[in-house]
Order: sequence, then structure tokens, then C-alpha cells
Amino acid sequence: MKLISYLKKVDYVLLVVVLLLSAIGIAAIGVATNTDNFLAGDSADFIFRQAVALSLGLTGMLIVMSIDYKVLGRHWMLIFAVCILLLLAVYVPGLGIVNKGSRRWINMGFMEFQTSEIVKIGFIIVMAKILEIRKNKLNSIFDILVIFAAVLAFVSLVFIQPDLGQSLVYIVIASGMVFVAGINMKIVFGALGAIIIIAPILWNFMMEDYQKNRIIYFLNPTLDPLGQGYHTIQSIITVGSGEVFGKGLNAQNTMTSLNYLPAQWTDFIFSVISESAGFVGGSVVVLLFGLMLFRLLRDARAAKDEFGTLIIVGVFFMFAFQIFENIGMTLGLMPITGITLPFLSYGGSSLMTNLIAVGLVLGVHMRRHSINF
Repeated sequence: MKLISYLKKVDYVLLVVVLLLSAIGIAAIGVATNTDNFLAGDSADFIFRQAVALSLGLTGMLIVMSIDYKVLGRHWMLIFAVCILLLLAVYVPGLGIVNKGSRRWINMGFMEFQTSEIVKIGFIIVMAKILEIRKNKLNSIFDILVIFAAVLAFVSLVFIQPDLGQSLVYIVIASGMVFVAGINMKIVFGALGAIIIIAPILWNFMMEDYQKNRIIYFLNPTLDPLGQGYHTIQSIITVGSGEVFGKGLNAQNTMTSLNYLPAQWTDFIFSVISESAGFVGGSVVVLLFGLMLFRLLRDARAAKDEFGTLIIVGVFFMFAFQIFENIGMTLGLMPITGITLPFLSYGGSSLMTNLIAVGLVLGVHMRRHSINF
């Protein structure tokens, strides 16, 4: 009886949009990997693994929905500790995996998992609880230092993996949640001034050369059209070649089928969709994302307490930034960071994390009113 009452309160529009995006993602991955000269593996294996991740993610979604988010809030310190341990796990010999100089994954036997993905869920819960505790709405330096310390603990461990893209996601999530929680604007302007001062230090002493090059060649990819600018140029050509209605899923001699587009099953999946389904197909995807973000804002407003609102706000900024950055980089409007497109890009860690995040939102929305029996 209680379960039925809760199920009546589910945001089914949000759920359906997410399922549609996931289905489009599997179809797009099939197109991106079903090429004659695809060297990364068998297309059927990619589709199967993404389908398995979808199943596991939906299971995780249901589990998170069944847990009262207030219970998660009461255990925020434990969640904080577990998240830090997960980020450190990539350095454990035999468990952590090194790929192209980066330590971002752990070997779970049956799959490789990117811990910085799932930790975003814990990060949102921890941030929401800390912000709820700060009743004076972040008007003191002490409050800001507490928030800064919590954010730094996560961001620094992700940044040194190194993973600039994920670090930016964490920073955007935290910034959005702090802004919505109600921060003194004098502190905001002070922080912006500090960023301007710190930026040269970050550029000269903390950023790797490949990270700097991504920004340089984003501004002018023609400086190195066969090297650092190659990804951006090929993506723009691919998107434009789809024209209005696209070339179809099984078209031959396309940018996708000829493997001119790098990482076309992950980072540049939107380019594949735009070439296959054209401007119309790309617009449908953008509209679905827009509807999803609108429902998140609507659900955040309907939450019955500040903690629930902040959780959904965190998820909103996580998705909004990843969507804007990923689609922007495929169009040459944003630098290439390796951030995946939610629900569409290939990657089990990303897909499962996104579905669990939606489950967290649905759980908050389901409990927006008390249910009496």
C-alpha cells in the first residue's frame, strides 16, 4: 500500500525522458562501433556492455529510490569517508588501473569502474547536508572555509589522477549548490577575484601540457589541424555533414563509418547522432535534455525541505554542465575535456552514475508530501 502511494508520486515524465535518451544512446553506440575498420572491439560487445550497464543502473536507481534521502543525510559523514576511500582506491596496487598515464579506474573483476563517476553522487549528498547545516546562509568566512575544505578534498583527489574534466564537474556542482543555498554576493565577487589571481599559477605550475594544449587549440584548432586541432575539426565536419535529416543509421562512406571521428562512441557521440539523424535528430536530443533539466528544476522547487532541494540542484548542475560542455565541444564552442554526454556516451560507470542520480531525484520527489496510512 505504501509502495503504491509512493509510485503514484513518481515524476514519470523525467523517467521516460531518461529511458528515451538511454535507448538513443545504445542505438548511437551501435552506429559508432559498427564500422569496417573499427579497431576498439566488436560492436555487439559494446552494445551488450552498455545494455548491461543500463540494467545495473536501473537497478541502482530503484534501490536509491527506495531509500529515504533523509537517511542518507544522517549518514553524510560516512558517505564522505567512503567517497574519499573510493578516490584513493585507484592507487592501490592490483586494484587501480593505469591507462595513458591516468589513474581513474579500479578493476572489479567483471568490469572496470571509474570511481570519480559514482563519487559524484556522494559528493552531492555531502554538499547538500553541509549547506543545510549552515543556517546562516553562508555569510561568514568560516562557513566558506568549511565548504571550501569539503570541495577541495574531492576535487584535489580527482585533479591529480589527472582528470581536469571531472574536476570541473565537481566545481560546477559545488558552485551551483552554494549559489542556490544563498551566499553573500560579496564573497562571490571576492572568489572571482581570487580565481583571476590564481589562474596564472594554475596555468604555469599545475596544468599538464596536454591540458593547456586543449585550450589553445580549442581557440584555434587550425593551428594544428592534423594534431591537437584534429578532433574539433573532424567533429564540426561530421555534424555539418548530417545536414537537415541526416544520412541514416546504415549509411556508407560517412565520417562515422570511415572512422574519421576520434572517440566517436564516447566523447563525440553527439556528432554521430547529428550525422546519422541530421539537424532534426540533434534537435530532438537537445529538446529531450532541455525537458529533463526543466523537470529537475521543477522537482527541486517541489521538494519539501532544503536538503531535498539542494540534492536535486546538485544533480541539475551535474547534468547541465556535462551536456553544455560535451555538445559545445562537438561544435567547437567549448574545449575538449573528455566529459561524456549523459545517457548517450558509451561508458558503464557514467551511465550507471547518471541513472542512480536520477533515482536520487525521483526519491526526493516521491517524498515531497507526507503519506499517511
